[in-house]
Amino acid sequence: MLNPATAARRALPAVDRLLQLAAVGDLVKQYGRPLVTETVRALLDAQRAALATSTAPAAAFEESAFIAACAARLVAETRASLKPVFNLSGTVLHTNLGRALMPQCAADAVMQAMTRPVNLEFDLGGGERGERDSHVERWLTRLTGAEAAVVVNNNAAAVYLVLNTLAPKKEVLVSRGELIEIGGSFRIPDIMSRAGCKLHEVGTTNRTHLKDYAAAV
Repeated sequence: MLNPATAARRALPAVDRLLQLAAVGDLVKQYGRPLVTETVRALLDAQRAALATSTAPAAAFEESAFIAACAARLVAETRASLKPVFNLSGTVLHTNLGRALMPQCAADAVMQAMTRPVNLEFDLGGGERGERDSHVERWLTRLTGAEAAVVVNNNAAAVYLVLNTLAPKKEVLVSRGELIEIGGSFRIPDIMSRAGCKLHEVGTTNRTHLKDYAAAV
């Protein structure tokens, strides 16, 4: 004869039966079947685990309470993680708070580009495939005086590309005060190693002079 806990676990409804309920069907319409199925299965597994370790008499399965728990978890899982905040840190360009804010005209341009097809990689003049960097390269070269330009999404990527292009198998001078970790895992020595460069430290952690670089060169 089954003990009460085992009987209660076996009495839990199957995932497929729960997915056929009208209330669960409403959740599927709102959140999609894969996510709802995953949530139903996870909550059933949690109930089975709780029944396996509980010494108290097992309560009957409450369908409405279970569906409410599913709905609450789905709300929490799909809630937007980015939220508006006030920058009261005293740092105007705060990395953790999004750095520089975009002007409204730039935000409007982004919205327009994201909500309709654009010639991202298509040369309208020549009628053939183009380069996405061409849209910003002419402005960056005019601003900096560089021969060419490319856009990446963080400083670590920029450092890697510069080193890998200009200094593979060469020594690269870096002030000891700049041997930092950026982001959560990008360290200058690691980036240099992956770019095929050899690190040559100069100066100290708190002060490096031009003569230090000159002496190393």
